[in-house]
Amino acid sequence: MSHVLVISGSPSATSKTEAIGDHVARRLAEYEWHAGHLRVRTLPAAPLMHADVTDPAIAEAVEQVCRADGIVLATPTYKASFSGLLKTFLDLLPRHGFRQKVVLPLATGGSAAHLLVLDYALRPVAHALGARHVVQSFFLLDEHLAFHEGEPRLLPESMRLLDDVIEQFRKSLVSAP
Repeated sequence: MSHVLVISGSPSATSKTEAIGDHVARRLAEYEWHAGHLRVRTLPAAPLMHADVTDPAIAEAVEQVCRADGIVLATPTYKASFSGLLKTFLDLLPRHGFRQKVVLPLATGGSAAHLLVLDYALRPVAHALGARHVVQSFFLLDEHLAFHEGEPRLLPESMRLLDDVIEQFRKSLVSAP
């Protein structure tokens, strides 16, 4: 059974980014894979900021990354880059923390002008962490989502596009050595 970890770097509990991360985890669980969702904002702030990997919550989060066969990086876009919260977490991982892992980068944002955050910011970090393969990324604009009872929901066409990317990620995991 493959283990996939969605790591979302949004500081908001009601974020579009977390809704996307939840969707990805649900879709992957349909294949009877263990799909966890690490919300970096829930980690204790002081140990996270000090990269204290001896803190039990931080150590468990790092261990979840180590156990995963695949990583989904989900981030909101701020100032044409991925979130500082996600960067802080990725910085405390070991030098080759994504070694032999397949990575799927996802980002949310209000403008297509920020689309390059995936290829010029997030993808290089995944490679620097030793990812075996970084699959096609996906950027979700605000217009890809609607709100229902205060919760963000993917629109049907956007869901189909995202599901295609998830399928590519799944196939890359299946073909992993």
